[in-house]
Amino acid sequence: YIFIFVMEFSPGFSNSFSFIQFRYMNTSNVLNQQSILPKKSTKIKKKSPITWKSLTISGIIGTSLVLYVQHLRTEKDKAIAKERRRQLGKAKIGGKFELINTEGKTVKSDDFLGQWVLIYFGFTHCPDVCPDEIEKMTNVVNTLDKQHNFKIQPIFISVDPERDTPTVVDKYLKEFSDKIIGLTGSIEQVREACKAYRVYYSNGPKDQDKDYIVDHTIIIYLIDPEGLFVDYFGQTHDVEKIVTSIVINKLKYDQLKDDTSSWFPSLPIKGVL
Repeated sequence: YIFIFVMEFSPGFSNSFSFIQFRYMNTSNVLNQQSILPKKSTKIKKKSPITWKSLTISGIIGTSLVLYVQHLRTEKDKAIAKERRRQLGKAKIGGKFELINTEGKTVKSDDFLGQWVLIYFGFTHCPDVCPDEIEKMTNVVNTLDKQHNFKIQPIFISVDPERDTPTVVDKYLKEFSDKIIGLTGSIEQVREACKAYRVYYSNGPKDQDKDYIVDHTIIIYLIDPEGLFVDYFGQTHDVEKIVTSIVINKLKYDQLKDDTSSWFPSLPIKGVL
């Protein structure tokens, strides 16, 4: 509100007030009228901090970090696997040998370097166990070749050098497969080969015909291309289990030998699991 003070003088009277008049003016209406006047828009359009460019960059950075972490994890797994192989080698299962093949020629363990090898120790006069295990080993070799295009060399080593001459071993193995390399040798040579692979063998008592049974370890050994023992398979392992184990071990071996550094995870062999 505005307060107005008005004074009027009467004529003829000097310095005398005739009357005093007070007036009040309400200014709220004027202010209200001013307040309802339209105001100009002062809104400023803000730019969103999220753009396609920022999303793309974030995606690239995130993917790179994930791949790098995967790469570190793979390298760590390789280091652990190499250490396991080194420790396995300390167990001294497997090793060098020098024997005689079915042609009468000397064969050394180093001759098989660069190949995957299956080794079975047995004897040709074995009535049942050895034929079953050799047949199983043959089926494993054929399955790996046909289904996985994987070549592996089967070897038969006799634990009965007195009766198993090169000619006898050759005739015996032809009943199973021409892929099997048969090896025999002197008593000392066979003893050293069995000792390297921790194979137990012992001749039983002879009968009237001087025939006897050899009690021995019933195991198929898996050897990698470096000549190192990898795994073994007993009588309870069927063909499918052995094939799966061999393929998986080959996959692990190939990964360890792959020196190329890649951030992308490797894919498993189709049909292994």
